Amino acid sequence: MKMQIGSLRQLTLISFLIALIPLAVLLWHSQSTLTKMAQIAASEAQFSVTMARQIGDMENIAIDVERLIRQYHVLKKPELKQLTDNYIDRLEEKLVNVCAELPSEYVCSTLQKRIAWFENNGQIEDKLLLDAQLAEFRRSIEDLQKQVDSLLDERIKQQQDYVNSVQQTQAWSTALLVTFSLLLIIFASQIILSPVSKIERIISDIAKQSESLPKISTSGPKELIEVEHKLHWLAERLNQLEHLRHALLRHASHELKTPLASIKEGCSLLSEQVVGALNEQQKEVISLLTSSTERLNLLIEQLLDYNLLLQQAKPVYEKTDTSSLLKAALIDNALAIQQNKNEVNVDNQVINITVDPNLYRRIIDNLLSNALAHGTMGRPIDIKLYKQRDMLILDVANRGRKIPAEIRKSLFEPFKRGEHRRNDRVIGSGLGLSIVADCARMMHGTVEIVDVDYADVCMRVSLPQTEVAA
Repeated sequence: MKMQIGSLRQLTLISFLIALIPLAVLLWHSQSTLTKMAQIAASEAQFSVTMARQIGDMENIAIDVERLIRQYHVLKKPELKQLTDNYIDRLEEKLVNVCAELPSEYVCSTLQKRIAWFENNGQIEDKLLLDAQLAEFRRSIEDLQKQVDSLLDERIKQQQDYVNSVQQTQAWSTALLVTFSLLLIIFASQIILSPVSKIERIISDIAKQSESLPKISTSGPKELIEVEHKLHWLAERLNQLEHLRHALLRHASHELKTPLASIKEGCSLLSEQVVGALNEQQKEVISLLTSSTERLNLLIEQLLDYNLLLQQAKPVYEKTDTSSLLKAALIDNALAIQQNKNEVNVDNQVINITVDPNLYRRIIDNLLSNALAHGTMGRPIDIKLYKQRDMLILDVANRGRKIPAEIRKSLFEPFKRGEHRRNDRVIGSGLGLSIVADCARMMHGTVEIVDVDYADVCMRVSLPQTEVAA
């Protein structure tokens, strides 16, 4: 049975606890190792102190034994003999404890032989023999001291080797457990981020107006599942609103065109004085009606164009001849070019490009129309098409008033108009440059106003070049 995570908080807490398991094991192992090392250090310190104390006692007892033996050799008192035997017994008792810890029995057996000789030869008349035996006795005590020192040095070295070994083991275990903990953290973060990534995909699909969205998750944090439900509801609502908006624009534009055509026809009949002669004031009124009718017709056509652009889901790339596109745009705008007496200079450095021809044609038409409407009459308009690295660049430049830097970006927003009056005296809808921006964005490009040295205003469209499969 699959475990169901109740909430995002539970998922985060469980992931955090799982990631802490290796660190807890590392802490426990480190604590155990430190405890063991502390016990070993205390035991070794106690052993060293005990051995040093015993060998020190043996040296003091040996000095007393030598002193008593010499006194007994001179004075021959029984009390000295009894006292000497007591000190020898104490020395033998210490020797047994020390020799039990020594790895070699040679030094101990030699010392025991010296002690046994003194026990068996109580009456020693020869002073030279006594001095020789006492010298050997002192030498045996010194050898025992050296062997004890060697034993302590060896145990200290073993303890150092053990500490080094523990340090290496601790380092490897730390690296292994920390790495394992990091892997668990990465795994846990992926579990947490997986539903978040799905929500991001849903949002991205909504932004792209995809026809279908990823299915709602059946398992996972309930908060994120609730977000998925709300996003699906939002997508449905947006689709409804989008359909309503398209229908409204389509029907409104269509319904407006019929009475507008009648108004235009009526203004034409009146201006031609078909129904009777007009005085100057009436002619002026008819002129105003005619210009307003033309402006309204232009607005309706731009709304239809903008609505058609919004309905296009994605660009259709194909190889396109730029010469034919530019030639068609110049022909369609020939009347405005002739009326404004503009000279259009075309510098086409790229013959074939890979774009959506319909979208690119709208870009050229709107940029050229904008240059004709806002450029100085009688001054040239420059159109340049060239490649810069992997980008296709289209520059449409005109002479006229420069556009302030603070309002340049806002001009590409819908229904945003510039402050300068158009040459055709028609108040625009503010959709021309917005259509350019949307067309460029659909082809993953950008549009901006740049400064050039040969013109006052230059609109630049940059598109990445995409190869089309044959």
